[in-house]
Amino acid sequence: MELQEKTLGQWLEHWAETTPDKEYLVYSDRNLRFTWKEFNDRVDKMAKGLLSIGVKKGTHVEIWATNVPDWLTFLYAGAKIGAVLVTVNTNYKQHELEYLMENVDIHTLCITEGVFDGSYVDMVYMMLPELKNFQRGFLKSERFPEMKNVAYIGQEKFRGMYNTPELLLLGTNVSDEKLTAVKKKS
Repeated sequence: MELQEKTLGQWLEHWAETTPDKEYLVYSDRNLRFTWKEFNDRVDKMAKGLLSIGVKKGTHVEIWATNVPDWLTFLYAGAKIGAVLVTVNTNYKQHELEYLMENVDIHTLCITEGVFDGSYVDMVYMMLPELKNFQRGFLKSERFPEMKNVAYIGQEKFRGMYNTPELLLLGTNVSDEKLTAVKKKS
């Protein structure tokens, strides 16, 4: 097997350029489809959104999410800017999440609602009760001093958390040139 020199983000860009109109991502149960180019554009917007909230090369970004379309958006966006992506088992319980958080220095936690018997939102609020008292992006936690942001992967809004549309909107304040410069360093 030949070792490839391209990063995950570079492969996405390669296929977006080579086959821009070919479908890449299809969620038939939601009537949601992205071509390679559409998805790459969305990832770039999310990467710029992450940059706007302080994520950079080496920043630990945890993704604790079920199989939703934007799981991949967050994964690729983090990869493009050189973040360290930590994917979390969707079956984790409160104590397992807290153990991970205590040992990985997470800067930004990205979550969905949760699974059958547990709400990720409720577990995050239990672990970070101060989240409800701070403006998004200004979290200060004694227990988890590296933690600065929580992002909800979806449309819903929760106190102290960014959501997907907000991050995409924040990304419009970051220039394409800045993203290009960051990608060159990653």
